This record gives sequence, structure tokens and C-alpha cells, in this order.
Amino acid sequence: MPTSPPPQKAASIRDVARVAGVSYQTVSRVLNDHPSIRPSTRQRVLDAVDQLDFHPNRAARILATSRSQTIGVVAAAQGAHYGPTSIISAFENAARDHGYTTLLASPRGLDPASLHEAVLHLVHQGVDGIAALAPEAKSAEAIMVTRTRIPIVLLQSDHLQDAGLSVDNVLGARLAADHLVALGHRRLAMLTGPLSWTEAQARRNGTDESVADARAELTCIVEGDWSAESGYLAFRRIHESRPTAVFCSNDQMALGVIHAASEAGVRVPADLSVVGFDDVPEAAHYLPPITTIRQDFEELGRRAVSVLVGRLRGEDTHFDAPVTPKLIVRASTMPPSTV
Repeated sequence: MPTSPPPQKAASIRDVARVAGVSYQTVSRVLNDHPSIRPSTRQRVLDAVDQLDFHPNRAARILATSRSQTIGVVAAAQGAHYGPTSIISAFENAARDHGYTTLLASPRGLDPASLHEAVLHLVHQGVDGIAALAPEAKSAEAIMVTRTRIPIVLLQSDHLQDAGLSVDNVLGARLAADHLVALGHRRLAMLTGPLSWTEAQARRNGTDESVADARAELTCIVEGDWSAESGYLAFRRIHESRPTAVFCSNDQMALGVIHAASEAGVRVPADLSVVGFDDVPEAAHYLPPITTIRQDFEELGRRAVSVLVGRLRGEDTHFDAPVTPKLIVRASTMPPSTV
């Protein structure tokens, strides 16, 4: 009976040093991204790492550098919402590009004790730093007052120190409302997200600004919960206020509005223009394809990791302005039939 060959011994750091023609201390410096290594030397070491399929021993790295190369993520948002999920995914991808793995902690609740527990859980797991997605102001505050020895950055919040780690939601809402106004709409309705969320309130503020500047009218403001069901249920109140257009604070709620409008015999966009926010992958396939605001989550993830890694190195890495959103015009908006 044939036998399988014995497994090959994994390459060591000294094997990499031998193939690259450098000392093992130099290999260690390259693996830890030390700035004093010449580019040609760094490339020889990286080529040797690829050739030998070398994987550093995590325990040994922690002992040598006091770093785990792991970043914790606190997701202080209940439910599988598109925005938070996309931000976490983008952050994880960017962290991997910097040589870090991520460890996710989902708090039991959004109360201060649960958030404090989630942060300390990550600290006890030996993470080097923490990124917290805390869309509600009270959640962000609860996380920031937790005393830790490691840096914490906040994503998509209004925390002054991390102002550049969010999408410009005020601008995004203005782009949406300005688009409707430019089409000739003067009676607009708004379906907000839960106003305890920082981004929902920012989108409300941007809409208010745009409507006021245009001397248009907000016929009604309805608070939703980000779900398509809440958009569906909100349609009656929106329709009763007789707007010619509605701005929904996310695409899922816009989908619910479109569904309810269709059942009521209200044509989108001939009778009611609809704008969403997020540009979810399905937005181009709604009936009709929906005009929306696209958020650059990948840029947000790159920024957050850059800031956190910079702080780990003792550098003042920051971004002064939030990420700029983009208006995506599709078939769900048109000039009103009567101006």
C-alpha cells in the first residue's frame, strides 16, 4: 500500500535569511516594516519569503515585538445593515493590506456596560488597536470613555478627532435634495433613518439646508428604521402630504416606498420621484433603477487603518475632511409632471 511522503518542515526565519543573503535580524526588520531597510534588501527578503512560502510564527512575533498584528473591531450597530457591514468589510481588507488580521467583537447591547465589555474583551485578546463603528452618539461616547492602553479610532461618527473617518452625510443629502430641486421639485418629503444615528441626523440636516436654500417645502418628515418594511409603511404618510419627490435616507427604505407606491397606483417617477442613499448592489436593478448617493466605503476603510496604524507608530495621522459621496442618477427621478 503506497504511503504518503512525510510532511515538509516549515521554513524558518533563518531559512529566509539564508536564501536572501542577509542576517535573520534583517529579515525580522523587514517583516516588521522597519523604515531603515534599503528597498533592494527589502525586496530580496520578500522574494525569499514568497519562494519558501514562509509564515511567521505569531507567538514568536508577539514575544519579539510586543505586537500581535491584530486589530480589534467593535461593531456597535444592531442588525445586518448595508452601511455598517460594508464599512467593516472595507476595514478588514485594508487591515490585511497592512499585514494585520482583525478580530470582531459584537456587544450584547448598546448600553455602556455592554460596549465597555466588548472593548475590554478585545484588549484582553491582545489586539494592538481598536476600530469602533458606533453610529449612535451615545455609543461612541461610551466607547471613548473606556480606559485602555491602546489607541481607538471611531468610524462614521461625529467625534472631532476622527472627523475624517466618515462619509460626508450632510453633503450626500444635499446632493440628493439639490438634484430634486434642479429637476423642478418644490414639494419634497423625507424618510429619515433612526435619528439617534449620527449619519441619519446629518442627512436630515443636509436636506433641511438644501430645501431652505431653494425656498422649497418639506411636506413631511417620517422617521424609519433603515428597513424596506419601514419604507413601505411610511408611504401612506408621505403620499398624504402630496409631495412630488421623496428623499429616503437609504436604498432599502426607498425600495419599500417604491413597492407601496406601485400598489397604490402611484407611478415612480412620473407621479413621485424617489432618491435613496448608499448605492447598494441591487439599486441598479430596482424597478425603476434608483437614483442614489454612493458612499466610498473602501476609502473609508483605508483611512481608518492608516490612522490607527499611524497612532500605533506614534504618528499624528489624520484626515481633515470626511469622504466625499457621489450622486448616481438613474431612472427613479424626473421633473414633476406639474410644476
